[in-house]
Parts: sequence; structure tokens; C-alpha cells
Amino acid sequence: MTQMVFSAESSSLKCVVGSQPCKDGFGCVLYSHVCDGEVDCKDGSDEEDCTSGCNKGTGLVVKLFVNTFEFYIAYGSVNDQFQCAHRQKCIAKDEVCDGIHQCQDHSDEVDCTRLTEGCVQCDNKSRCIPANFLCDGDKDCLDGTDEANCGTLKGFENVQISLYTFMSHFHCMRSFVMLTRFIWLYQEEDQYENKGASSTFVPAAVASSTPIKCLLGSRPCKNTVQCVPFNHFCDGEADCRDGSDEEECKLTCETGQFQCAHGKKCIEQSKVCDGVPQCQDRSDELGCAKWLQGCSHQCDNSRCIPKNFLCDWERDCVDGSDEANCADMGCSDTEFQCISGQCVSATLLCDGHPDCQDRSDEDGCTNKPACTTKHRCPLSHECLVQEWICDGDQDCKDGTDEKDCPVAPLTCGKFQWSCNSKTKCVPTAWRCDGMKDCDDGSDETECGVVKCLPHQFQCGSQECLDPILVCNEISNCADGSDEGGSCQITCAEADDRRCSQHCYTAPQGPRCRCTAGFRLLNDGQTCADIDECEGRWPSVCSQLCINTLGSYQCDCHPGYIMETGGHHCKITGEPFLLTSVQTDLFAFGLRSGSLDVLSSSAKKAILSLDYDWREQRVFWVSLDTDGVRWSSLDKKTTGTLIKGVRADSIAVDWLGRNLYWIDGVKSQIFAIGLSKGTVKSVDHSVILDEDLDQPRSLALLPQKGLMFWTEIGIVVKIERAGMDGSERTAVVNSSLGWPGGVAVDPISERVYWTDERLRAIGSATLDGDDIRILQMKETTNPFSLSVFNDMLYWSDAKKRVVLAAHKISGKNPKVLLKRPRQPFAVKVIHPLLQIGIENQCEKIRCSHMCVLSPGPKAVCKCPAGLLLAEDGLACSSLINSAYLLMLSPSTVTQIYLQSKHPVTDLHLQGWPAHLVLQVPGVNEATFMDFSLRDHTLFVTDDGTTSLSSFKLKGSNLSSQAQLLKLVGNTITAMALDWVTGNVYWSGNKQPRLQVTSVPSGYTAVLIKEGIGRMESIALHPPRGRVCFTNLGLQGTSTVATVECANMDGAGRRVVWKDAVQPTSLVFSSNGDTIYWADKGSGTIGSVQLDGSGYMEFKVDDGLTAVALSDYALLWMTVSGKTRLWYRDNEKQQNKLWFEVATVVISLKAFSKSSQTGSNECSQNNGNCPHLCLATPGGRTCRCAHDQIYVNATHCGPEQRCPDGSRQCLDQLSCQSVDKFCNGQVDCDDHSDENCVGLKRWSEGKLFAPTQPHSSSAPPSLPPVTLLPEVAGLNSTLDVKDLMKNLDAEQCSQKRCSGNGHCIESNGDTACVCPLLYSGDACEDNLLKTMQGPIVYGAVALCAGVVFIALLAVVVTRKKANKRRTSPAAVKGTSMTDLENKAETIPSTQTSPADADKPEVDFQNIP
Repeated sequence: MTQMVFSAESSSLKCVVGSQPCKDGFGCVLYSHVCDGEVDCKDGSDEEDCTSGCNKGTGLVVKLFVNTFEFYIAYGSVNDQFQCAHRQKCIAKDEVCDGIHQCQDHSDEVDCTRLTEGCVQCDNKSRCIPANFLCDGDKDCLDGTDEANCGTLKGFENVQISLYTFMSHFHCMRSFVMLTRFIWLYQEEDQYENKGASSTFVPAAVASSTPIKCLLGSRPCKNTVQCVPFNHFCDGEADCRDGSDEEECKLTCETGQFQCAHGKKCIEQSKVCDGVPQCQDRSDELGCAKWLQGCSHQCDNSRCIPKNFLCDWERDCVDGSDEANCADMGCSDTEFQCISGQCVSATLLCDGHPDCQDRSDEDGCTNKPACTTKHRCPLSHECLVQEWICDGDQDCKDGTDEKDCPVAPLTCGKFQWSCNSKTKCVPTAWRCDGMKDCDDGSDETECGVVKCLPHQFQCGSQECLDPILVCNEISNCADGSDEGGSCQITCAEADDRRCSQHCYTAPQGPRCRCTAGFRLLNDGQTCADIDECEGRWPSVCSQLCINTLGSYQCDCHPGYIMETGGHHCKITGEPFLLTSVQTDLFAFGLRSGSLDVLSSSAKKAILSLDYDWREQRVFWVSLDTDGVRWSSLDKKTTGTLIKGVRADSIAVDWLGRNLYWIDGVKSQIFAIGLSKGTVKSVDHSVILDEDLDQPRSLALLPQKGLMFWTEIGIVVKIERAGMDGSERTAVVNSSLGWPGGVAVDPISERVYWTDERLRAIGSATLDGDDIRILQMKETTNPFSLSVFNDMLYWSDAKKRVVLAAHKISGKNPKVLLKRPRQPFAVKVIHPLLQIGIENQCEKIRCSHMCVLSPGPKAVCKCPAGLLLAEDGLACSSLINSAYLLMLSPSTVTQIYLQSKHPVTDLHLQGWPAHLVLQVPGVNEATFMDFSLRDHTLFVTDDGTTSLSSFKLKGSNLSSQAQLLKLVGNTITAMALDWVTGNVYWSGNKQPRLQVTSVPSGYTAVLIKEGIGRMESIALHPPRGRVCFTNLGLQGTSTVATVECANMDGAGRRVVWKDAVQPTSLVFSSNGDTIYWADKGSGTIGSVQLDGSGYMEFKVDDGLTAVALSDYALLWMTVSGKTRLWYRDNEKQQNKLWFEVATVVISLKAFSKSSQTGSNECSQNNGNCPHLCLATPGGRTCRCAHDQIYVNATHCGPEQRCPDGSRQCLDQLSCQSVDKFCNGQVDCDDHSDENCVGLKRWSEGKLFAPTQPHSSSAPPSLPPVTLLPEVAGLNSTLDVKDLMKNLDAEQCSQKRCSGNGHCIESNGDTACVCPLLYSGDACEDNLLKTMQGPIVYGAVALCAGVVFIALLAVVVTRKKANKRRTSPAAVKGTSMTDLENKAETIPSTQTSPADADKPEVDFQNIP
């Protein structure tokens, strides 16, 4: 039977060991089937060039078995052969009538009594053996009569024999042949008696004078005249004449061993009924049917296989009997049966593309199929796509798609190796792996020194020998290094005692040696067991490996059965490969090759899918859905799990009964419980929302409570976390280009991913170790992947194929599915993949949702707007409105203090219930403050050296204005006067206390003398007080102080002078006490504003910030991880609230008492023209630094500088007016570049002081609300070229789908859409709907003109941005990004900038 191997290129066909390729390159045939009289290759090449005549001659062949090696010793001319009746094959004459069929027509075993002269019958006359089999030392008859009553045999008299043996020596997967020439001279005429079975005899005269030398794999009998193979010792049959090979044998076996029936040998229990007899009496292979449960078929003489292995399209028996005589099981009414026996969906019949392996579904079609593709085979009329032409795989029956193909220049990738012939690239992992993959074999040359196994002797010429062949007076090494030297010094009794196992004579003198499976320790005497299960790649076992003393044992996971050979496991029942081919869902039988189509309501491409075996559902998301839909496996029903959410990648938690998904636009991971009906979108929970840039694909490992996802944002990486979001870590952050799909292999415990930029598939351990990259010509555009047992499956959306290969080596790749439409998601489906572990969520009762955490363990989660109670089970509504704001480099996280519970299990503790706010355009945030009255967030950014404001609406922040922009200067401290909107700040080039009004931008210097560096400012507007830290001037005795003053700068005094590194100042609610964190001493200190009542308490190392809310003290430490603590006043204990790996810079608390009260600046800015500064008893009016009062209500320019110039803020120099805010520093203190009032768009005043703020609860940050579907970013992956800090552009990208421009109107952010786009988020492409542009704003003529001008600018800028695109891969992860690609007409030419982009073609996505 032929063994078909599908390949993308016939010339690179790889056949398994023991077979050879047919001439047509489309099949492999076993060597034993070549010239056997039966055609197995389709082209009949296995029966060509066969011998028509057989040789005749006389002679004798002695066949010696030494360990696993086979030696033939020829005496005289040995050419006598027998020709099979079909005249296509010749066999050795001694194989005729031996009870085993060598001829396909069995003619070698027909009429054996007549054909064989001197036939000897045995086994109750049921078997006939040749006469020369008698007394040859091998037991050929089961009853042993051929070796009974053997007389003496004559020795070879006066014969000189030259013996040439080729020893095949295998080591480290490398094979080499060593030619050794032996000259044995026998000059004796004595007779030798009783030749032992399979033994080697030495003449008595020689034995009396010279110690016997045994060949590899044998040892001498005690009489020293015979050598017997090791495996004949203690086998129940005497082989030595003196019977010494059956002495000192074990009579009892250890646990886990089987005792042979003769009682003298023990073997591992796993070797019983494995098809290979280890016992000489074959008792380990008798009655095997009772050893395997469900055994229904015996084959290979002794092997028993389960019933479900029969006729399953996989050959499990060596003789193929499990797949023979299989009855026609037929196909269903909705399927078409191929001539080859495959079943394919009837809907695929005559569709212009062959789905049967034999193409029979496209034969006999009455009408020529209507092709949706641009190409068609000219003669056979199959439909073709451009990517299939000259791809090395014949798609046209007439072969025209592979004719006259141009030779493309060879360019090997980073993880490939070029063959010397320069005609092929192979993965670097294939270099020196023992298999020739290059046509010229160059990948197996220059592989360096071969290291021998620990129990072997290494020759100077690098060969490996068994120590028994060393110093045996025969040079076995090519350089003779195994002989000479100190070989005359043999092992003494003392040597035997010091060696823990054996001593052998070596050219270096007596040496200790170990048997196979052991290694010699550094002391040169002690042998230690080798753990074959550790540190080997690939592993010696495909699944489980159990180390034993001197050996190992392979085992299978539950539900799998060991295959022949004892190293690989097979699953019961046929697995299927689910794959989405644009809008269709296919189920492909991985054994039978069947192809079925599931129901689907998708109108656009399905990019992600997963399944739930328990409910028999396949879940999927497509470009045209705003939720997650499902199709039943029985093809009868479809439905919706959840509506109103955006999902780019989904994964089913079949154990905890949840579904997870990634929202690439929100950069969040969500989960919702699996339900038979449709669930509400508000019931979902946020799993992860911190520091996610652009997550692409998601995979779960419920057995361990882990999830993995690919990240293709600014930093590409593969991350891992618990399925509850805890214990997050980046497992792979190197050897990555553009990681797309991700999958987890629970058997090998490795994570796999596709890399569209490297054009490769990578894998690593679950901890990110042992990274391996497979870069093959079959992985040019991998999109999605799945791993099952020993195989790896992936889709190539560009070439429109689904492929499979070995998951470790990547070898023997084959095409499983090839259709004109594009395949995307793939997933292997089998019931065994979703059973066999206890669901921890069934042990607890969560009020809303239970998710798994690492272990796995069970954790309760709450939907947005609810908080988890202290019992960890119930979700409750908000009672205490106090919350924290925690600042990270690009986000602000809100956490309600009601969720404050002490940590009980550090392994489970992550973020409590929280809301993450992305700060547009900010990547290096340093300080923040928040106005409860206006819902406005103020953030300083070191990346842009600016202060900006952001409006909070719903669960989103929108950019309002850039209030202050510096050049060559950074803000070192900042605080907001929430009454007037003034901002107090200091900078590293302007180390003084300054105030700037918002939005007018007036700036005044309040305190400038004696300040070294100001790192924290705190305000209490109702009391008119300000406090700040002063790290002191260099060279002065003052190190660091905490100082306070009135908010106009008057009344300055030091309230604490013994600080080390104070920071994070915060007032008590009544304003009479100031608190701070001292990072230098690790203490939290407090003092009253008059300098009295100082208190402190020690906290853990790494103290960075402190916050105060209604006398609840909280602080943050950073030491590897960020930890938040609080003070339990009742128990006077410091308690840990939570710890996370996220970078947190600062924190502030807001409660009922926050930002309450008023001062004289509350009404009408205190009637001050510029700045109103509160004081304890009233207020002070100040003009800007370069102006003075003209009268009581007006300020005017101060005439200190010549006309046309202005004074620097330090009042030390004047500069020309045109030098201010020109981007170049001119003032010594850089104040000419203190540019204020640079707004993103026109808007009203940020602050308008009105009535005093009441003492009601602070406006809470609302829970997460769902946004309309918007597109992700279309920026590049190249960090150097990434424009990180363009606020307006980021708003346009996220809020307006990258198609429009943000504007602010009546306090709301809206999108202005250009031509061809419409919708609230500019998400609708008008090329399809042919709708006109939507007019936004008023209908007045002037507004229309402004609108048209704005559109022109936006379109021009958009085109310019496209021209500036980096050569790096396009960072498009969200489904809308893919849709935008699909609707873009591709250019016929590829620019250099596009050459390095992932080549995924979405041009035909409907």
C-alpha cells in the first residue's frame, strides 16, 4: 500500500524510515513492497527495473545477531536465490519454506515439502525447515527439536577467511558507517563439541593460551571458550556449554516487572504485549488479549489493538491488517462519497475546486463551474487563485499551473540555513539533526565532533565503541587509538573493587566503565543513573517519560494508547480540525479526510473561533458582528451568546464555563459566563485592562488556570497571566517580529505562536524558556494555529491553505485544505481535550461569576459597577464613594475603597475591582491632580515636557488642552487649586514655587529663594495654605525639609527639617496637618502646620507615595512589584491590600471631605484681574510676572525691558518678543519657552469659579460603559518611527476609527468625517452604501465653508501620514483594521516600505 505524503513541493517529498519515494514524487512505498509483484505507486514505478533473473551459486552464510546489529559472514560464493512466481522479486534460498511469506504471492511457502530437499519437519509436522537450519545455534522450531541431539561439528580446516563487516553505529541521531577489516586465521584440525546457541567459538588451543575476546554485545561463558549475547543470559535456555549463562539469575521480580515463564528473567511490565518478545519462551507475548481492555484485533503475531483503532484511516499494525477488509461505512445523505472513500459535503460538489483527494467530486460535472477567482485551469477547468500558480503543488489536473515557472532568487530567513547548492533553505533546527534535508546533503556536513554516549569509548578519530572492543588486539578505531599504550595492564581485583560497576582495559590503563543508561561521575569510579527524561530535545517520549534505573519508560495521558514502538501515543476516536474559510465553518477529519460544513450566519470573514464540547457549540466572531455568535456541531442551529461587545479573539474556558475575548480597541480582556441563551453585555467582567497596548490573540489553559496572549503594540511580546488576571508576566519578549495567533499544547506544556513578520512559527515553555523558531517555506504567512498530540496545524490566509507538520521538527508538512477563499481561524476538536479535571468553581458559590486562577483555583468576579464583598463571594453595590486614583505612565486607575480587604492569598491577589482610564497621548506621566467639580484630570508628561488637561466623560478621557509646554525643562512638582483652577508647579530649570492660571495662562513666581529642588506640592484652598518639599541647595547644610506658606507665598516657614527624601505631600481634611512619605528613611511622617506634633511610623522598604482619605491612611511600596497598604486603626496594624506588577507612579485619594469648602477667590476670581491667591484670612491679587497694577482692577505691562522685548521669569534678562515660544531656549531659566494655552481645539473656559462646593459625596468615576465600535490604530511596529504623543491624532484614531478628526463642541467630543465615511465614529465606508458625506454642525454658510476646509486639511494630512508610514509591519490587530484592509484596493506594485510587512491578503474578504 502506498503511503501518501502531501507536500507543497513534490521535489522535497520526505518519506518515513523504511520507505522510498515513487518516481512521480506523490507517494512513498515501503521497501518491502518494491518489486513484490503488486503495483503500489500510482505511476507503477515500484514495479519497474526489477530483476528478471535470480543468481545461482553455492556457499554458506552465517548470520550473527549482536545486540541490535546484524552481521553476515560469507564463506565461498553465496549467490543462490529463489525467484517468486510473479517473477519480480528474488529472495535468499534459505528464506524459502521458512514459515514466513517473503513473496507477495506467497509462492515461497507453497508446496514446501516438494520444493525443499532435506526438509525437516517440526512443531507437530506443521512447519518445515531447511536441513542447514539444524544445529546452527538458533532455535527455529518452537519445540526446539532443530537444536536437540546435536553432534560434534568439524572445525574449519586450513581455511583462511577474510571477513569485512560494515557496522552501522547510531549516536545522537547521526548515522555513519565504519568499515573494519578482520583477518581470522584458523590452522587447527581439532574438533569442537557442542556449539552453543548463537555463540562464538574459539579453538581450544587458542583458548588455552589467550583470553577469549568477544564481539560487541556478547560476553564469555565461564569456560572461556564461548561468547554468548547479553540477551541470551538468563533467558531460560542454556547457551554456554557449561550452562553458566543461566546461573545467578533472578528468581523473583520487583514491583512493576514481569517474570518470564522459565522463571529466570524479569522485564518491565510495559514491555509485556508490546509486539516484541523479550522472553526467550515468548511468554511476555502470550495471551495478550487479556492485557488490553477493549482488545478486538491481534496483529503482528502478538500485538492487540482496541476496536476503535480498526478502520480509522490510520495504520496501527505493521502488517496493515487493522485497515484491511474495512466495510464501506458510507456517507450521510448530505455528503458525497469520493471514490477514495472520503466523505465531503454535498454542497462542495462541482464547485470548481477538488475536495476529494482523488478529485472525484469534480469529475462528471455537467456544467463548467462558475469561478469566483480570476484564474481557471485551461483544460481541466478548476478554479485557481494567483497564489497557487507556480507554488510547487499541482492544482490543475492537466498540470498547467506548474509549467514554465520562473526560478525565484533564493533568500533565506534569519532562522534558516542555506544549502550549499543554493537551491533550498531549511530551518536552522534541521541542521545536523541526523536527517538529510538538503538535496546535496550539505545540512549534515561539518557538524563537528560527535560526542559518544556516556557508556562508550570515544576514538581519537571520533568513532564510538563499546568498551568491550577496546584493547582486544583488534583495531576498531580508524586511527587505532583503541589499541596499544597500556593495554597489557589488565584490571586487577583492586580495580574491580573501586569501580562501582565494571572495569575495562584501555590504552590509558585500567578504567572504570558504566553500562548503558549510566554515566561515570567526576571521580572516575562511580556510576550514576542517566535521567533520559530530562534535558533532551526532542524528548524520548511523545507524552510522559518515567525515568528508571538505567533506563526509562514512556507512558500516555489518560485517553491515549501507546503505539507500536512504545514511544508515541494515539488518541481514540477521530479528531477534527475546525477552520473558518472566510464566512464558512469547515470540519475536516484528520484521519478520514472527510470535509463537512457547519451552519454560519456570517456575512464577513470569521477571524476567531473556539468550541464547547459539552454543549456541542462552536463560538465565533466575524467582521460584521457586534457580539459573539455560535453554531451547533450538529449543523442544525445557530445563536448569539452576547451582543453589543467588540471581540477580536475569543477563547472558551470549558472547565470554568466562561468565554473570554479581547477588545483590541479598548485594549482589554473580558469574560462572561457560558449560557444556553443570550446574556446581557452588562454582565461581563473585566479580566485585564492595565498596561495592555494592542493584544492580538488569546489562548487558555484551564487545566492550569492560565491564559496567554500576543501583544503587538509598542513592545511586541507574549504574555501570560492567571485566568483571573493575576500573576501577569511577559514570557517571551525576544525572537519576535509580529506575533499573531497563539495556542497552548497541554501535552508538552509549551506555548506556540505564529509570526507573520518572521514568516515562522515559534514555541517556548510555559515560562518562556527554550524558545524555538521554525522558519519554513510553508510558514510564509501563518495566521492562526492549533496543536494536537504530535502535530501542528496552521492557516495561511495568503496562500489559502491549511497545513500540518510535526510540532517539534516541522518535518513532513502536508496540505490539509486548499480552497479559493481565505482560511483564518483553526482549532482541533476532540472530546478528550475538554475532560478529565475537576472544576474548582463548583466548590464555591459566587454570586455572579467564577473564574479560574493559577493552580487552578477558583476566584469570584463582579460585573462593572459592582464590588466584591469581603467574603470574596458576593458582589454588592457601591456604598462608600471614596476612591483612589493611581497614576501609571499612560493610564489612571480608579479603585473604590469599599473593596479594601486584606490579602489572604498572595498568589490570588491582583487588582481589586477597578476602572482603567487611558490618558490620550501620554506615555511618561509623572504627576496628576483631579477636579471633582469639572471632572477634569491634569497630567504632566515627561515625554512631551508638558501639562495637559483631560475631560472625563463616561469611562473615557478626552484631550482638552495642553496648558503648559516646556522646552529643555521638566515639571518636578504640580498641584491644582480646585477653587480657582490655578496650577502650582516647579521645574528642574525653574526650581521655585510658581503659579499659572487656567486657562488664561498668567504666571507668577511666589517663592524662589533657598530652593534646591521641589518634588511635591500640596494645597488646601479653604485654609489658603501650601506646603512643599525642599531637597535643599548643594553645598548647604540643609538636606531636605518640609515647608509651608500661604498660597500667595507669604508666611513661609519650615515645619520639619530632619527629612531624608520627603515626597507625596497630602493635607488632612481640616488642613491643620501635613503628611508625607520619606523614601529615604522608609517612614510616613506628619506634623501640624505650626511645626508641632510630629509623628512617624515605619513601613516596609520601597515606600514611594502616601494618600489620606477620611483619616484612612494608605501608602504604596515598590520592590519588584507594586504593593498598596493601609493602616487598620482598630488593630494598629499595617495590612496589605493588593499587589500588582504594573508600574504605578503616584496615587491620590478622594472622599466626601475632598475639595469641599470655599475661600474669597470662589466668587468672580476674588475680583482679581489676573491671579487670585487664597490666604488664611482672605486673598491676594497678583499680576503676571511681567505686569503691574495699573489700577485696582487692571494690570498693565511693567516697563523693565525695551520695546519689543519681554522679561524672563527669573527677572535677570530681557529677550525679544519673537524669541518667546519659538522652540529655542534663550532665557537662562528656559522661561521663554513656558508656552501656555496651546489648546487642541476651540473650547470654553476650563474653570469658572462659582458657588462654594458643597460637602456632598464626590462625583464618582462611573463604571465601564460600552463604546460604539471603533477601529484600532494603524501605526507601525517600529518604535523609532512611532509617533507616541500626538493627542489629537490618537483621538482621531481611537474615537474616529482613524478615518476622521476629533472636535470639541458644547463640551462633547465628536468626529468630523471626511468624504466616503460616515457614522458617529466614521466607521461606515460610503463606497458601499453610496451615501453622501454627513454635514456636521450648523447649516450656516460660514460653518459650511469651515467644515469643507477642515475636510481638505484632514484628507491631505491623512495622505501625508500614509506616505510617512514606516517600513515596519502594520500594527493592525482589531477586526475593523482587517476590514479596512479588505476594502482597500491593493496596489499592483510593492514599495520598499511594504516589503517587510506581514503578507496577509484580505483583499477578497466580503
